[in-house]
Amino acid sequence: MATVRLHHVGKTYPNGQVALKDIDLSIKDGELMVVVGPSGCGKSTLLRVLAGLETITQGELLIDDCKANDLSPQRRNIAMVFQDYALYPTMSVRENLSFPLKMRKLSSGEIRKKVAWAADLLDLGEVLERLPKQLSGGQRQRVAMGRALVREPSVFLLDEPLSNLDTKLRAQVRTEIGDLQKRTGTTMIYVTHDQVEAMTLGHRITILDQGVIQQIATPEALYDDPASSWVAGFIGTPPMNLGEALITMSPLHYEVTLGQETMATLSKENPPVSIMPALDNGHSILMGVRPEALLMASDHEPGFMATVTSLEYLGHETLVHLRPLGAPASLNWIMRAHGQSAFAAGSLIRLARLQAANLHFFRF
Repeated sequence: MATVRLHHVGKTYPNGQVALKDIDLSIKDGELMVVVGPSGCGKSTLLRVLAGLETITQGELLIDDCKANDLSPQRRNIAMVFQDYALYPTMSVRENLSFPLKMRKLSSGEIRKKVAWAADLLDLGEVLERLPKQLSGGQRQRVAMGRALVREPSVFLLDEPLSNLDTKLRAQVRTEIGDLQKRTGTTMIYVTHDQVEAMTLGHRITILDQGVIQQIATPEALYDDPASSWVAGFIGTPPMNLGEALITMSPLHYEVTLGQETMATLSKENPPVSIMPALDNGHSILMGVRPEALLMASDHEPGFMATVTSLEYLGHETLVHLRPLGAPASLNWIMRAHGQSAFAAGSLIRLARLQAANLHFFRF
């Protein structure tokens, strides 16, 4: 196990492409850190920099407080599991697990002991004599992880390890990886573009975009308190609803309006700090609300009107696409409705005014 620290790390390729910009990231001993972001954001480059497969252009990489910039991959004691498993096709599972240990010239007794340990840990005992082509996708992934684990690395890197699996198997192996990390206590850095993997696996999550860290936080903090509208629009399935709102003052409170509708009222005594810039900047601000915070209004509570534009039935819920009255035609908000919705596209519905605790405000 080890700590990992990237201090103002940058990576620029010879053609001038900047892959990483001023990365400042600390990973604790025994932590499972997930790095997530859209394609091309620099996730895999970050892993390759950590593994020593790419050189650092600027900054420092520290592993257990020792500078590792110029250390070879072999001397970093880091194991990496690739997206395509990278198993030797002509070797059995046992031989694949044994190979890195033979390269380190361990005794046959030590090799047998470590292979048996990995096989037991990853439930591979019944397939040790099979070739990779005779295994399921999930079994191949476990072999790849086992081959990394037998080396007893200080840091375990996983580069989109589930992307080649079907949905059901992906959920199963995701659970297995989380359990494995808890049992071994190994420091893991897990790269993915899948939000479900990020939110369910990570002790903390680092969000990258265009080589820049957008936010580092626990899954709960990322969802409940996104640092920017970009993060708000990226995290969440469906993502946060965003729209340009106006903040106006009445004698007793602030009113939040979007289109023709008053969406919420905020106390003047304790308003959200994030609306203060709007009061000094034409009263316009970017407002966000999660889909689950949109609720139908009862007969006697204040509400606002919206037009249903389309419906997505998912079985356990229906995603109701809607647009508040008077909002721009390009605005598409989503509300979660339990089970099969009785709404129809084109109909008007009345939603409850939004609670201050459910609102997020961002700078444009």
